[in-house]
Amino acid sequence: MAITTNAICNSFKKQLLAGEHDFDSSGGDTFKLAMYTSVATLGASTTNYATTNEVSSPSGYSAGGKALVNSGVKVSSGVAITNYADLSFTGVTLTARGALIYNTTTDGGSNTTEAVAVLDFGGDKTATSGTFTIQFPAFTTSAAILRIA
Repeated sequence: MAITTNAICNSFKKQLLAGEHDFDSSGGDTFKLAMYTSVATLGASTTNYATTNEVSSPSGYSAGGKALVNSGVKVSSGVAITNYADLSFTGVTLTARGALIYNTTTDGGSNTTEAVAVLDFGGDKTATSGTFTIQFPAFTTSAAILRIA
């Protein structure tokens, strides 16, 4: 199996209703993005961040990826949304097929790797001694990376 589509993780849906995730841009949870190769198995059934088939780079990318900057939350026309600022990894040589957004803030237990969403890049994307940027969509009800209608 591989990364075949963008997906909101099923475990995240349940955790969201249990109040385990806080997307407030001020004082909310910390979310990270980790990138994976084309042989990674990621999808709606992914429950946690793991290093298996995560990309590697001699510099500029470390296991676990990088923290995301949250745009906050809002509701407009009955749609609740949250989004992130674009994220760049500089000075990297890597090839990635997709990524995992995950929550690194404990929910009172010990888990700091809860999967939120899988991003499929639609094919391998490469940077050679350069900058690899994840461009998030606009913070709107029709485009934000996480939307609840």
